[in-house]
Amino acid sequence: MSHPRLGIIGIGLMGDPMTRRLLAAGFDVSVWNRSPDKTAGVAAAGARVAGSIGELVADVDVILLCLANTAVVEAVVFGEDGVAAHARAGQRLVDLSSSDPEATRRFAARLAAEHGVPWVDAPVSGGVAGAEAGALAVMCGGDPEDVEAVRPLLAPLAARMTHMGPVGSGQVTKVCNQMIVGCQAAVIAEMVALAEASGVDAHRLTEALAGGFADSRPFRILTPRMAASDFATPPWHLRTLLKDLDMAVAQSGRVTSATPMSALAAQLMRGHAGRGHADADPASLVEAYRKP
Repeated sequence: MSHPRLGIIGIGLMGDPMTRRLLAAGFDVSVWNRSPDKTAGVAAAGARVAGSIGELVADVDVILLCLANTAVVEAVVFGEDGVAAHARAGQRLVDLSSSDPEATRRFAARLAAEHGVPWVDAPVSGGVAGAEAGALAVMCGGDPEDVEAVRPLLAPLAARMTHMGPVGSGQVTKVCNQMIVGCQAAVIAEMVALAEASGVDAHRLTEALAGGFADSRPFRILTPRMAASDFATPPWHLRTLLKDLDMAVAQSGRVTSATPMSALAAQLMRGHAGRGHADADPASLVEAYRKP
């Protein structure tokens, strides 16, 4: 059976390695990015670079989005000369971005009603390293038929793919994931600063706490970077984590479920971002706790 033709919109930190994984798996991949220079690497790996969103949509069976936030997803899909202007029945759209759950449900209903194109929300967790290794956790929302149809094309990207329910359920699950990650990042920063202020060598915390109840992937990634003040070439950005925590708080208001810890972590990160660190590594949050 032949592979569906794929079109990926958004070639950034995550879109680049995911595109390379799909090319290596034998898929025919077209790409489009607002900044064309970012497509050079995947073009060299075998991807076709479309000159416009319309050109990409015309040549593919499945459109995959890997974009920065909900507003960008809306603009790319429903903006002038966007995906919706060229979509046709028989195609599917898979949103790998981390987007607002309620907005995702609205977008999906509109695309299906106006163009007959089903939407699968499939946000991912695992970061750039997970994307490069094909070891992402993918959490999906959508009709069972559509989720099963896109499962083979997501397989090269994922160690695990879980269908969480109807459209929007994948985004709710990603919000839950980011609540844990964001709150961990905030308390790890507190912990490293406390250890340093108490005369403890923070470089040894990862070794000391490995295998205990405090151990986790965020702990193993963030603690050494915080201890070493290693904030260069960030594998992710503070603004992205803040955006996800803000979505968690917004979702909590819709369903009347309290999220005080996530709200506090968001405020701590908002203050740090406001001091010029929005594009910095979340590990830089430790600087907010260190004594001048």
